[in-house]
Amino acid sequence: MTRLTQSAWLMDMDGVLVHEEVAIPGAERFLARLRKLDLPFLVLTNNSTYTRRDLAARLRAGGLDVPEEAIWTSALATADFLQDQRPGGTAFVIGEAGLTTALHQAGYTMTERSPDYVVLGETRTYSFERITRAIRLIDGGSRFIATNPDPIGPTTSGPLPATGAVAALISRATGVAPYFVGKPNPLMMRSALNELAAHSEHTAMIGDRMDTDIVAGLEAGLETILVLTGVTTRTEAERFPYRAARIVDSIADLVDELVA
Repeated sequence: MTRLTQSAWLMDMDGVLVHEEVAIPGAERFLARLRKLDLPFLVLTNNSTYTRRDLAARLRAGGLDVPEEAIWTSALATADFLQDQRPGGTAFVIGEAGLTTALHQAGYTMTERSPDYVVLGETRTYSFERITRAIRLIDGGSRFIATNPDPIGPTTSGPLPATGAVAALISRATGVAPYFVGKPNPLMMRSALNELAAHSEHTAMIGDRMDTDIVAGLEAGLETILVLTGVTTRTEAERFPYRAARIVDSIADLVDELVA
């Protein structure tokens, strides 16, 4: 049996721990094992809509006990990045509470008048008026940041336009490409490692997408594990020019391999 000796763990949320807010079998046992061995971990998500508290409540409703401080979102990574780049800056924000709360906590002021940044995140109610305002601000010199490049998001009714799709619209109108902070940018992984005070050589990343989770983990120097409970099949994984260190059917397959 393989022995997993990494001292810290990062894992994607959708497709790894939950599927449409229902816990994937074995996910709670894996998290319980991490807690028993006192191994630090963060649950990562590119979705910037919700705060840590919101996501912890949603996971709990699905049967998973994940504390708020063990959740890391693209909104938090974006706020962390901006705080480092331009402390105490200003931003025009298109997004929900997950993003605005993170930026406020980072010391940012929300404004529509000559902001340092236009920050685009996830929302179910994209406003044509606010998109137009974002375009005009970027034309006027504001820098363009987006939380993540995902073009669509899944819902029970079908796919929904997401940050990447709206970013493409704004880019086409302005000729300005955004800087995406979330996966597959390894910056998302680096910010998570900093949050855990962990080193990349001793940390693993578990994901269900080769083009976001696995490539970001590889570029950040992490051990990478692909699970097949999300959007990627084993055949599809073989088509990529890079490989995960391991491919397993489910996170449940890793429970008994964890050692301190």
